[in-house]
Amino acid sequence: MPPADPAPPKRRASLTGRAALLAIAVCAVVLSLAYPLREFFAQRGEINSLRAENAAAQLRVGALEVQDRRWQDPTYVRTQARKRLHYLMPGETAFVVIRPAKPAQRRLTASVARPRGGSSWYDRLWTSVEESGRRSSSPR
Repeated sequence: MPPADPAPPKRRASLTGRAALLAIAVCAVVLSLAYPLREFFAQRGEINSLRAENAAAQLRVGALEVQDRRWQDPTYVRTQARKRLHYLMPGETAFVVIRPAKPAQRRLTASVARPRGGSSWYDRLWTSVEESGRRSSSPR
């Protein structure tokens, strides 16, 4: 009697129960860490932007402090009053130089300055309103 064929060896499944459980556990850990990590990085970005804003505000405060110290000096205040507000010291005489207008500007100011037909601006306005009312009511 010839020997019987041995039974073929049982093939093990490629994914065991333990491997599946490990994969599920790893996925759960990754998913549970995803949101906190995202929030952590978002908060770090916000902290960095707030630090930059704070640094800019500190520079602005420093510049304003320097300007405040300048305004405490009476000579600076006097100089600024003369420059910005055209103030004079007692005994000084002010001169205002008026440059002549260009020819085109002279024509424009002359035409604007002269009222048409001797009537006031509100008479001309009311006349134009009446004319536009007559035009819109007339048959076409």
